[in-house]
Amino acid sequence: MNDLALLLTPEGRALLDEVRDTHPADELSVATRLRREHPAELVSAALGQARLRQRAAAKFGAADAGRMFFTPNGVEQSTRTSVATYRAERFRNLGVTSVADLCCGIGGDAIAFARAGIRVLAVDRDPATASVARANAEALGLGELIEVREADVTEVDKGGYDAVFVDPARRGGRSGGAARRGSAQAFGTGGAPVGGGGRATGGRIFDPEAYSPPLSWAVEAARRAPRAALKVAPGIPHEVVPADAEAEWISDGGDVKEAVLWFGTEPGAVRATLLPGPRTLLGRGLPDPEVRPVGRYLYEPDGAVIRAHLVAEVAEHLGGGLIDPTIAYVTADEPRPTAYASAYEITDQLPFNVKKLKALLREREVGTLTVKKRGSAVEPEELRRKVKPHGPNAATVFLTRVAGAPTMLIGAPATPPAATALP
Repeated sequence: MNDLALLLTPEGRALLDEVRDTHPADELSVATRLRREHPAELVSAALGQARLRQRAAAKFGAADAGRMFFTPNGVEQSTRTSVATYRAERFRNLGVTSVADLCCGIGGDAIAFARAGIRVLAVDRDPATASVARANAEALGLGELIEVREADVTEVDKGGYDAVFVDPARRGGRSGGAARRGSAQAFGTGGAPVGGGGRATGGRIFDPEAYSPPLSWAVEAARRAPRAALKVAPGIPHEVVPADAEAEWISDGGDVKEAVLWFGTEPGAVRATLLPGPRTLLGRGLPDPEVRPVGRYLYEPDGAVIRAHLVAEVAEHLGGGLIDPTIAYVTADEPRPTAYASAYEITDQLPFNVKKLKALLREREVGTLTVKKRGSAVEPEELRRKVKPHGPNAATVFLTRVAGAPTMLIGAPATPPAATALP
């Protein structure tokens, strides 16, 4: 908070403008020069903030990141603007005009809500984080729509708001929104308690009841609101999703970003949403696809489709099947357009053998080798070192299993025929 207070002064703002484009390699020399005219604490704060803004540009865009204020955790854990904007638009389309944003962090989602014309109560228990969220609302001219409150989210009155949004802390280093951790268990799809999980190495939390606040508290808060959305880790077990919630997995540019549990929408629905777009695939409860021999084309479903367990819906559209009952690769004999999977034309299928692969790549003068793996313990970089690709051509190799056997599939990206609408 001391750093933020310094940076909000006229001298601090001017210094931020001066150091905004400082390269990390030049920080020491720049700091030495600036400390002749400014307090060392202010110079350090400005350079640190400039570094955070540079990192945040990929997530928030250069224009917003250049005006906002960040903490290290805030840059890492806040919602990407494209995802926050999509969620805010969905809330607005549901008729939401006001939302209680609980565990608001530095305000990424609150900003998106406000820009969608939604009035926001943004709550975080950490004083420094709440101060940054408040500064960001003001910096972006959204102070009239965003009220930032430093409080324990479990004690905040959420009445009077059309919707609740909860983004529980899922890492040990984040402030979170609740002053205590609950002991209640999460409710599974049939209403039965579901436990398990635990804390992962590196600070990530896998057990939804170790979130702060726990998922069970967030679910009950959501059920008391007309509309609600709970941001959860994309790896959340499907059996933990409450029966009265809609589950949505979201990817952006092919990278899975989060899962969201929606309340007051379509209970029991499962969907995968791909950004930009958005394009949304709604589950229809199809049985697992049949396993079939590898055809001419291999399709790699988007990560959100895989996380949402909607590979069967993609396989049905493609007229294809799985190469292995445990592997999410779809194979088909004909190319068909789809927004939900990347297509590859397969030229070779070989049992896993590094020497044979090396010989084949040498024969075809492959110097650019893309290695993809699913169901294989071999690391892509390790394989590249061993086969030493060299030449003007390119290829893609899939290290996987086919009907249980370790297999190499070699091919290249395919361009399916155009279509007026991609399902």
